Amino acid sequence: MEFTQIPQLKQKISRVALGTWSIGGWMWGGQDDAESIATIHQALDLGINIIDTAPVYGFGLSEEIVGRALQLVGKRNEVVIATKAGISWKDGKVYRDTRKAVLEKELDDSLKRLQVDYIDLYQVHWPDSKTPVEETAQTMNSFLKAGKIRAIGVSNFSVDQMQQFAKIAPLNTLQSPFNLFEQAMEKDELAFCTKTKIATLGYGPLCRGLLSGAMQKERQFQGDDIRKVDPKFKEPRYSQYLQCTQRLQKWVEQKHKRSLLALAIRWVLDKEVNVALWGARKPNQLNGLDSVFGWNLTQQDFAEIDQIIQETVLDPIGPEFMMPPLRQT
Repeated sequence: MEFTQIPQLKQKISRVALGTWSIGGWMWGGQDDAESIATIHQALDLGINIIDTAPVYGFGLSEEIVGRALQLVGKRNEVVIATKAGISWKDGKVYRDTRKAVLEKELDDSLKRLQVDYIDLYQVHWPDSKTPVEETAQTMNSFLKAGKIRAIGVSNFSVDQMQQFAKIAPLNTLQSPFNLFEQAMEKDELAFCTKTKIATLGYGPLCRGLLSGAMQKERQFQGDDIRKVDPKFKEPRYSQYLQCTQRLQKWVEQKHKRSLLALAIRWVLDKEVNVALWGARKPNQLNGLDSVFGWNLTQQDFAEIDQIIQETVLDPIGPEFMMPPLRQT
């Protein structure tokens, strides 16, 4: 395992975090509580010491499962809990809302679900243009001063939004989508964070399973699985992305004797993102973690990877479809 540092947090952080969106079941076709708890315990056994969750993941279920899993192992002080605020829901529909009263209630609810008295890293899940940034940032800062949280982060923010936020409250982390197929973060947000010493967390490094090495064209997605509405999983794009993964897998096997999955995580880390979020809801979905470490990609490797992507993905598309709507006035 490799480790990094997040400003304001004293302990070293594993460079791979366990992402728990799928553990909530919502938008992933369901889940099993026992398997989810076993997955969290497996992650801890493998050396992962940061768990990223959010209230909206399963409408509270993901946080509850994380809390139960940590109670069973009794390692609260050894585990960094990262959760979020600012996404509300009603009748199964979600919307952005970062008003003071909403954030205060969300924090209390998260503390109860997680069964803790503080949260290590508290993140604004999405920017909310209907709420003044001063109100959101001041509220987050009040949590920090009260000792209810240890560090402040934002997720899915632009450089301008981060700059506005940082004028009012200390900003320690940015979490954004980042993977071989969704590289938009690199040019602006990652460069800004590196310059200003804001730690970065890249979510979706396996791109909803596309980069796991296990995706097949005949795969059928069930229930409310997000991939049923993801444009990457619809033709003709789907075939292009699958062709690309096949070429990338062959390339990394020949050049580095590693798997496509290992390449996907290593690529994020070698782009100098501090932490890659590895999503899993079954213990065996963490297989191969050790193959991520002990090697690095060169600038020549990056160039060859980019060429493969450019030659195969002729109609690329980003993760914009995941953006939740603003609340209704």
